[in-house]
Amino acid sequence: MAGNGFEAYRRTIRELSDRLVEAQRPIRILDAIKWDSTVEEAFFRGKCRELPTVDRDYYLARPLGFEPDKKKREFQELERDISRLLGHLSPIGAIMRRMCREYFAVVEMLEARGLPRFATVSQQLYGSAADAFHAGEPTLAEFGELMNEALEAIERSAVIAPEERTVTGEEAVEKLKARLERAFAKTDHTVRVMLSDGIVADSAAGSDYVKIRKEARFTERDIRVLEIHEGWVHLGTTINGSEQPVCTFLAKGPPSSTLTQEGLAILTEILAFASHPNRIQRLTNRVRGVAMAEQGANFLDVFEFFRQQGFSEAESYNNASRIFRGSTPTGRPFTKDLTYSKGFILTYNYVLLAVRRGLLDRIQLLFCGKTTLEDIHILSQLVNEGIVVPPVFVPEPFRDLSALAAWMCYSNFLARLDLERLEADYSRIL
Repeated sequence: MAGNGFEAYRRTIRELSDRLVEAQRPIRILDAIKWDSTVEEAFFRGKCRELPTVDRDYYLARPLGFEPDKKKREFQELERDISRLLGHLSPIGAIMRRMCREYFAVVEMLEARGLPRFATVSQQLYGSAADAFHAGEPTLAEFGELMNEALEAIERSAVIAPEERTVTGEEAVEKLKARLERAFAKTDHTVRVMLSDGIVADSAAGSDYVKIRKEARFTERDIRVLEIHEGWVHLGTTINGSEQPVCTFLAKGPPSSTLTQEGLAILTEILAFASHPNRIQRLTNRVRGVAMAEQGANFLDVFEFFRQQGFSEAESYNNASRIFRGSTPTGRPFTKDLTYSKGFILTYNYVLLAVRRGLLDRIQLLFCGKTTLEDIHILSQLVNEGIVVPPVFVPEPFRDLSALAAWMCYSNFLARLDLERLEADYSRIL
């Protein structure tokens, strides 16, 4: 395809992409499902013994900011136009049509806040703790239990001293701001770091900003993790997506990209030697909490589980409310918190196999925007066609592909060793 025909093709993709970006704009999943501070205050007034008073009516009193039926029709019409204008077999069209269907499902999920169907759609979008990675392999819930065994052994060793959370939210803002200014100094983008009292997590990344929860407290290591996770990966991929001249949808992430985004963020933390056992244990415990809720545990059960893991009452409430937001305290969970651990395993294996097959050019494309593992091979073709541009910002651990390839070559071999046999062989040494 050359000349005017190619330019017309690019314009068509850009127009459809811009429509997709505009259509999803009013959808704010976490804002629509969060529990406000009055729920938390009432829970602690009741001495943490009564279920939070969140039901269907609670959510109905909090408008979505768009009309669900109209929004669903918009995505259906856009999906039809993508097929009509790009053809049913177009790879780029297939990506955008899938995104339309995902956003359609998101609207259905938000319509069902406080109803059993909310959790059903959540599992369709983010997965379940009962999912296996491959046929015959452990489920995500079993992975959580296996990880917990290793983490408990580390804790029993008492070698790693606990770090005090002495950094306030205000101090964290200033420290993180300085780090991100350095990280993105060579780009044309300015990122903001601000305090917020309206988020559930300790931090959250937006299009050009990171929010820090005002009441949260941090260690110096936490600030490093925030720099990498929220900054390098979440903001970095947003910046790279915003630089796309044609596929503007890469600046916005549907649920399928959440798995790769969170997995990539955790992998980058580990490769940068910023993560730590307490961090991994938090993520693992979220998997275990989701698994409990899927099996019928209520909010109080999950709250008590986190408290038994050594979390404070405030942290236990925060963790449990993440799992039940959008649902009810006796309903099935919102399963997004599975994406951190599940995404890490899938993304790590992808990088491992890319190195094994000599497809190193595919690895940095993980940062070209809010994409998915399944789409990288298509995006690689689109780079060659001039439809997608490579990422302008690549985090430090992924810049030197030679060093990364060396790491993964050894990992590839070590992954084939029988750990139980090794444990037996090393027993006399250890």
